[in-house]
Amino acid sequence: MQKLSLGFSPCPNDTFIFDAMIHGKIDTEGLIFDLTLGDVEELNDKALKGQLDISKLSYHAMVYCLHEYQLLNSGSALGSGVGPLLIAKKLLSAEELSQATIAIPGKYTTANFLLSLAYPSAQNKVETLFSDIEKDVLSGKVDAGLIIHENRFTYQERGLVKIIDLGNFWEETSNNLIPLGGIVVKRNFDSALKQKVDRVLKRSIEFAFANRDSSQDYIKANAQEMDDTVIQKHIDLYVNEYSIDLGEKGTAAVHQLFEEALKRKIVEKIVQPIIVEK
Repeated sequence: MQKLSLGFSPCPNDTFIFDAMIHGKIDTEGLIFDLTLGDVEELNDKALKGQLDISKLSYHAMVYCLHEYQLLNSGSALGSGVGPLLIAKKLLSAEELSQATIAIPGKYTTANFLLSLAYPSAQNKVETLFSDIEKDVLSGKVDAGLIIHENRFTYQERGLVKIIDLGNFWEETSNNLIPLGGIVVKRNFDSALKQKVDRVLKRSIEFAFANRDSSQDYIKANAQEMDDTVIQKHIDLYVNEYSIDLGEKGTAAVHQLFEEALKRKIVEKIVQPIIVEK
């Protein structure tokens, strides 16, 4: 048996894909896991410090820690129509946004990366727990908010309006899928171990799809006040064929995001190879 530290979020997409491997519902090939559940930016911070062996990680944060980690072929939240939304009480122009206070779910989130591409002059940002962003917009604490996860299903009910779908912005300007987050493993592990982790995770996701009811108790135990409909929409949005395997289209999208980071001098170089060899 080999124990590895593992971090992912309590959101339904993550609990759905990891349930089988952490609860022994599949063959883990001798791997056992020391689990950390955390908000996306908390996990980004831990990865930037190299604290976890395996972790969910925003693709934006990944740009900064490829020297420490490699991306697994399985486990990504990547697709079409899955991007973050910029919302407010009323529509705001680009000029107004350059002066506005904007709540973001974390400096290193892919959502913030996409916001910086669409509105480079919008610099007055306040890092906020993702689940509090709608509330802060409604209260007037901030002028606008960058929402991710299940909040895209609830903002309209609360009388908020969409300024831009940053996922659509990325897709239209890049002609590629949107890479939001992926699962990384320590780069210095030997190839056999990295490939084993990749296999086990893929097996866990395939089990989740084949046995949808199996993970429901674990998902609901961690979901924050979500009803069944929102939970299912959340999973359907963020877990798809590219979560099982990035494939050519997913890989191309990932590489394009890193190329964009290089072009904008966010980093000086991208450590290769980015993705664990199969």
